[in-house]
Amino acid sequence: MDESSLAKRAQQPVNLTKPVAEAEIRASDADRDRIAEILREALAVGRLDAEEHAERIDLVYRAKTMGELEPLVRDLPAEDGGPRRQPASAAYGDGPGAAPPDQAMVAIFSASTRKGRWRVPGRINAVAVFGSVEIDLTEGIFQQQQVQINVTAIFGSVEIRVPENVTLRSSGSGVLGAFEVATNESVEGDAPIVQVNGYAVLGSVEAKARRGKWLRDLRDDLRGARRTWQEQRRDERRAIHEQRRDERRERHGRLHGERWD
Repeated sequence: MDESSLAKRAQQPVNLTKPVAEAEIRASDADRDRIAEILREALAVGRLDAEEHAERIDLVYRAKTMGELEPLVRDLPAEDGGPRRQPASAAYGDGPGAAPPDQAMVAIFSASTRKGRWRVPGRINAVAVFGSVEIDLTEGIFQQQQVQINVTAIFGSVEIRVPENVTLRSSGSGVLGAFEVATNESVEGDAPIVQVNGYAVLGSVEAKARRGKWLRDLRDDLRGARRTWQEQRRDERRAIHEQRRDERRERHGRLHGERWD
């Protein structure tokens, strides 16, 4: 599939009234990583040369849908050596690219924190009893649009931070406590939606967007780092290939010289 085909497909209007075909489902970062790993293996065993590998990797990280990803490995065998079967999309279901299972964060006379680069599940249950829970989604990898956070704060605190361009909604209350959610509606139609539910009893719940943290910027940074890593791996493999070729030539030269002697 060439770049012009990808561009034409991207320009086609989307009919929101009919079910989305499997090939039209949006690809996640995990889906792209899965395809990139298949291409890396194909390069390692010689099924693809360096130029073909570079071309396909470039298309992998430009792809928006599963239908654009799968043709890039259609001519490569599966892990068992047999023909590759068309996998079901993992953007919103089970499989390698699926979101992780529900997670629980409990702090009883203690503290529980989750932050940094992590895969955000569809549901998080946070309980703080005479303790504190911190949930930082500003660098999280969202593999589904809907994320629900259920909080219970009893003589404790729960603090939630999201990227600035993520929709933040709430349905909760405080009983002799504070339940403060700075709701935010993203202007991006496909932005993740974080729903905070629960209550605070003689405790506090606070959720708001962290200014200066944009989900799009984080994705671009991740793709840039991944592309740099891919280029380094390609250069390393090319150097190894050239080294082995020189060694074979040297052995051939020595053998040829010995025969003449």
